Amino acid sequence: MDKDVIISVRGTQSKENQNGNRLDLITEGRYYKMDGAYYITYNESEVTGMEGTTTTLKVSDGVVTLIRFGAVNSQFIFEQGQKHVSHYDTSYGAFTIGVFANEVNVNVDDSGGEIWVDYEIEIDNSVTGENDFHMHIREAGNMHDKHGGKWEI
Repeated sequence: MDKDVIISVRGTQSKENQNGNRLDLITEGRYYKMDGAYYITYNESEVTGMEGTTTTLKVSDGVVTLIRFGAVNSQFIFEQGQKHVSHYDTSYGAFTIGVFANEVNVNVDDSGGEIWVDYEIEIDNSVTGENDFHMHIREAGNMHDKHGGKWEI
C-alpha cells in the first residue's frame, strides 16, 4: 500500500501561565505501509516555520515516531506514559530535549485514520510546555471518512 493523501493537522503549544498557540495545517503527502508499520510523509512549509524540512511519522504498535530531516533534524518518540530523550538540531543550534507522552491514541488502517498525541517537552529536566497534535489522514480526492462523516481539523 502506497498512496497520495491529504493530511490535516491541528497542533497546540502552551507554556505555564500563558495562552496556547494553535497551528492548523492541511497538506498533501504520502501514506504507506512497510514491515507492519504505517508511515505518513509530508513537506513542511512557511506556515510551520520549517520550510525545507520533510516530516515522517512512523506508527507501529501504538507508538508514534516523528522524524524530521532538512532545515530541522529531529526524532521524537511518543509512547504513552514514557519519556524519551531526543536530539533537536536547527539552524540556530542543537540541543537535547525530553518528550513525555501523556496520551497517544492511534486509529489507522490501510484507508487512513487519525493520530492524537498529548505530550510535554522538557529541557534540562524542566517542563517547558505542554503540546498536542491531532492528525487526520485520508486518501486524496476522498472528502469523507469510512463512516460517512466529513473530515475536519
